[in-house]
Amino acid sequence: MRILIVDDEAPARERLARHVADIGDHQVIGTAADGDEAVRMAYSEEPDLVLMDIRMPGTDGVTAARALAEMDAPPAVIFVTAYGEHALAAFDAEAVDYLVKPVRRERLAQALRRARRVTRPQLDALAREAPPVQGPREHILCRRRGAMELIPVADVHYFQADNKYVTVCHAGGEDLIEESLRQLEHEFGERFVRIHRNALVARDRLGRLERGLGGRPYLALRGMDCALQVSRRHVSRIRQLLETMG
Repeated sequence: MRILIVDDEAPARERLARHVADIGDHQVIGTAADGDEAVRMAYSEEPDLVLMDIRMPGTDGVTAARALAEMDAPPAVIFVTAYGEHALAAFDAEAVDYLVKPVRRERLAQALRRARRVTRPQLDALAREAPPVQGPREHILCRRRGAMELIPVADVHYFQADNKYVTVCHAGGEDLIEESLRQLEHEFGERFVRIHRNALVARDRLGRLERGLGGRPYLALRGMDCALQVSRRHVSRIRQLLETMG
């Protein structure tokens, strides 16, 4: 699993990172010192698991975990804290496990095994591999000004998630639908490609990769004055697709 470590004390972050390295089979992809930074990094780095302290200045770990739960594909969370009385709040925030400092490596390994069994990325991977029961639809149903409308899938440029809705950008404009990106990717994977946790782009709209602020990769869409952020996890695949397409 790709792991993000969150703790306001640098020595605590370093100890957890050493434990993860000793356990093996996992990668620490970053560290954060507070809840706000943890949420920002989760959206940009897309970890599978967050090891989260609870009591931190500013946004605490429980609040941050609830914010992570709103992501389209939220990471699993394991709380790591010196205060045992927070266990109830931790599990109310749907944490996979709860570790009390000082954390023993054996206990952390047990928690990681538990998290590995239930991570959303693994469930998503299984869903993508399962063959569809029927062929993909030719139209997407949306509600526009109180009436039901059909959007031809062939006219869709991209899908982009925002909270519980997905925006469909198409030749006729933009509309909201109540379908998840995961479902859409599963059904339309031949026509669309995932470029970010929150975006699917039509293959015929793949333009070129660009660098934005802070060196973040963006995909300029063909025939459109539009660029969408590409997550680091998907950059290599998008680059390969563009090279294949010439």
